[in-house]
Amino acid sequence: MYRRRFIATSAGLAAVAGAVPARAQRRDPRVLVFVPQANLTALDPIWTTASISQTHGYTVFDTLFGVDDAGRVQPQMAEGHSVSDDGRTWTIRLRDGLRWHDGERVLARDCAASLERWAKRDVFGGSLLPLVESWGAPDDRTIRIALRSPFPLLPNAMAKTAAVSAFMMPERLARTDPFRQVTEMVGSGPYRFVADEYNSGSRVVYRKFEGYVPRQEPAQNTAGGKVAHFERIEWLVMPDSATAAAALRAGEVDWWDQVNPDLTPLLRRTRGVTVGVNDPSGYIGSLRFNTLHPPFNNVGVRRAILYAANQDDYLRAITGNDPEIFSECHSMWPCGTAYGQETRPADLRGPPDLNRAKAMLRDAGYRGEKVVIINPSDLPSIGPFGLVTADLLRKLEMNVELVETDWGSVIQRRASREPVERGGWSIFHTWWPSPSILNPAISPILRGQGANGWFGWYSNPRVETLAAEWLTAQDEASQARLAEEIQQESYREVPVVPLGRYFIRTAWRTGLTGFLKTASSYPWNVRWA
Repeated sequence: MYRRRFIATSAGLAAVAGAVPARAQRRDPRVLVFVPQANLTALDPIWTTASISQTHGYTVFDTLFGVDDAGRVQPQMAEGHSVSDDGRTWTIRLRDGLRWHDGERVLARDCAASLERWAKRDVFGGSLLPLVESWGAPDDRTIRIALRSPFPLLPNAMAKTAAVSAFMMPERLARTDPFRQVTEMVGSGPYRFVADEYNSGSRVVYRKFEGYVPRQEPAQNTAGGKVAHFERIEWLVMPDSATAAAALRAGEVDWWDQVNPDLTPLLRRTRGVTVGVNDPSGYIGSLRFNTLHPPFNNVGVRRAILYAANQDDYLRAITGNDPEIFSECHSMWPCGTAYGQETRPADLRGPPDLNRAKAMLRDAGYRGEKVVIINPSDLPSIGPFGLVTADLLRKLEMNVELVETDWGSVIQRRASREPVERGGWSIFHTWWPSPSILNPAISPILRGQGANGWFGWYSNPRVETLAAEWLTAQDEASQARLAEEIQQESYREVPVVPLGRYFIRTAWRTGLTGFLKTASSYPWNVRWA
């Protein structure tokens, strides 16, 4: 029932099904036409954790280090690095020939300023920041980071691929307050942003940056040679899934980032279209609470929702009831990863009992405070979550308002710390690529950083202490123990409700090749066969 809100009307679907798949005359092969998962409203990928902004970020900007398919850190803009014997001074040498899109040379002081800005917004960077004595640049190609104490995972922090990646910018942009968006998009990546063709809600355009010099290694994830095979990339924003499917079938677009599951069978029957899953690790759905205001500043109320949430309902709503691409996962860490063990306390196990959940709410002191759910009606890989939650909370006799809007508006509103009566929010939903939340260093949803943390502003000093110990633990067994302690604390305090693991299919015109095995749709390496 929930999915019906996210597909076209029966007439619209009939029109899609009846459309004759084009033996489409190939448009200009130098242009890639791409339908992104959602509208791009936030251009600054340091300011937001939104996946669409991160994809945009990797198109325009580059990073000092990247990650290969095995999860190993590799130099990217960096030629190499060294660390002092005491572990407190890191020296990073930039590779030669790096240029910004405005033609200026990439200098070490640009990168030092970029790292400082990034560290003030990222969860991993936030762990590093108190240890930094200085972000230095003794010459144009040398970055020198002086630390108060060793931080062995520094390259890992700079190489992380999501929420928030350490993108390099010119110093004049990197000096912008990290809590205010940069609006001028000048990077050093394989494509440059075409500002005068950007129309939020409609179109985003990138052009090949002729001054970009790729690395020589094969492309893997965010590492290796980022070769731009297209002269121009056009993002066409299509919130309506039926419209996107019809455009793909007709050859009007080349690649649809996230396929609505209801339209997968139709696309599989279409000559000239290929449907696949590029991400091997899957996504973790999550329900996020605003812990600043009632009712979810009350841990008892949060715990009642954790108990009452039925993952099967959420997963079937998102995937179109396709068991091939989902599985329940009640761990606070992603299942299938090192710490993804389901160790729920006994009182949270078993099929949810709504009467018991109502009693938990009463015992917690819930007295009818309004719950505002902000929900994206244009994003089928997230939107059904909000419908399921609204239905659940109404069954629990909570006072619920479901605010349906576009994903870009959700991104903007979730930054508000106001109470609901002044435009704030109580719950929103999202998903995370499993590698982006797999340990205490990088997961913003379990960390307890309060006002300096991720949206919802969950505060838990004990979790922060455990995370700090994890970062300096001497062996994997100690790290595993600390991660499990964070998991148990998260079951008690409930910063987030995990909604299970699922995969999102993508689709493209047959003949397009070179896709990377990643959660994000990176444009380099992609080409016509």
